[in-house]
Amino acid sequence: MLEGWHGWFGTITGVVVLTVVALPVVALLTWVVARRRPRTWAEVGIVYGTVPWVWMILLPNDGDDVNRARVNLVPLRDLITVLGDGPVTATVQIVGNLLVFAALGFFGPLRFAALRSVPRVLALGAACSILVETLQYVLRLDRVSSVDDVLINAAGAGLAALASRHWWRRPEGDPVAPDRPVSARAQV
Repeated sequence: MLEGWHGWFGTITGVVVLTVVALPVVALLTWVVARRRPRTWAEVGIVYGTVPWVWMILLPNDGDDVNRARVNLVPLRDLITVLGDGPVTATVQIVGNLLVFAALGFFGPLRFAALRSVPRVLALGAACSILVETLQYVLRLDRVSSVDDVLINAAGAGLAALASRHWWRRPEGDPVAPDRPVSARAQV
């Protein structure tokens, strides 16, 4: 099933398997390093939670015309098409797109004070998504570069930021500087 380098690194199944297999090693290394550098867990969360998704998005599609580049700049057109493909396909597509930059949205504000705002996280998610969609088009991966993907990817980052807001939002009157790690606040 996953024979050769291409099976492991060039297929979605291979990327998923590598991501799952790497989890215990990543968790152990993060725990060891985080004892000296507390923000490490957020940095690892951003990378570990984002890189596999982007890797899968930038794999060539298994279509007949690998050198074809397609673009859709009409909002909601692809989303409506996906909804017409059936509930399972629509759910996988939408949830997958919501998760692409969710780790960035969740952990980014915890690590970087400049991202402690949902609009900033939305903007970063949209910018990263535009970069990925542009790469899909330029590299001719037989994928559709769509404005709907940008919207859903950014929404996923924003929703994840809202999910972690409890840990990064500064309460009124909190004397701790916003660029100090959240764990330092708990010790004050």
